[in-house]
Amino acid sequence: MTAWAEWVDGECRAVDDAGRWRRIPDHAEGLISFASNDYLGLSRHPSVVAGAHAALDRWGAGAGAARLVAGALPVHSDLEAALAAWKREHAALLFPTGYAANLAVLAVFAGAGVRVLSDERNHASIVDGCRLSGAEICIYRHGDVDHVEYLLRSAPGRAVVVTDTVFSMDGDVAPVDALAERCSAHGALLVVDEAHAVLGPDPDLAGVEHLRVGTLSKYLGSLGGFVAGPQRFVELLVNRARPFVFTTASSPADAGAALAAVHVLQSAEGTRLVAALRANVDVVEPGHPSPIVPVVVGDEDAAMAASAALRERGLLVPAIRPPTVAPGTSRLRISLSATHTTADLTALLEGLDAP
Repeated sequence: MTAWAEWVDGECRAVDDAGRWRRIPDHAEGLISFASNDYLGLSRHPSVVAGAHAALDRWGAGAGAARLVAGALPVHSDLEAALAAWKREHAALLFPTGYAANLAVLAVFAGAGVRVLSDERNHASIVDGCRLSGAEICIYRHGDVDHVEYLLRSAPGRAVVVTDTVFSMDGDVAPVDALAERCSAHGALLVVDEAHAVLGPDPDLAGVEHLRVGTLSKYLGSLGGFVAGPQRFVELLVNRARPFVFTTASSPADAGAALAAVHVLQSAEGTRLVAALRANVDVVEPGHPSPIVPVVVGDEDAAMAASAALRERGLLVPAIRPPTVAPGTSRLRISLSATHTTADLTALLEGLDAP
């Protein structure tokens, strides 16, 4: 065995010995899924599927190269315009994933001489973007605006405050309005990742310098990410964001699907879908602010056993454990959709109550 093979085998055994070995499961055919982030069910919406087909038929399976090399397809430009209008921003820029979008923003707008303030429960893409930025990183207590105020007051130069608006493991909401007030008072840039904010918040950020990061894969049912904000800020990303400059553009089908999904979302049908999602959340956890409902079990093995028991009842409810969440907070993560039926929700609640 080579030195590298020995090291890899040892690392794999260490993960397995810790009880955290993971295998990619097969797609759960026949189960009622509470695992998907397709919150409005748009991935299977006829208009969204037709949008993907039309783009595929017109431009083929792939974009071929980065857009600065091969140019933008009309579907890319149309989607960016639609995203900017939807988010009430001057411009938007597409990325292959939301992960890449967060890496890009933090690498470009943070760096030497910049202090980045990041919520302690931010998504891994934000964490990795902070690490890559070369900036001074300050982790603030979860949702603690006073802590943010303290760190901004002592910042030696430019500052960035970055937060998820809806946190992906707890389903709770950041105090975005209060953060915007602090950023405005101290001249800091506010970066909000709105990936899971299908039920809000949707703050008016006109009074603060800001950028919005979003995904096409959650409430738009496609694949990709975007950054929306002031025209000049987006132009800087075009010129300096390595995950944009050196990455092949989004596939035509992904962009076409997302463009159709934006149109659905902004229609009367979109309003009905959001209302249906809100109603489904209220059945499971009345008043909860997002479609992500955690059931904290604590022990890792107990969480895995609970997930397996639900699977035996025909329900796909994933167990989330360290390192995704902190030790001692392993949980079931329930993702609700507008397409879940009354029977689906009844089966879920009965399964959660079963001994």
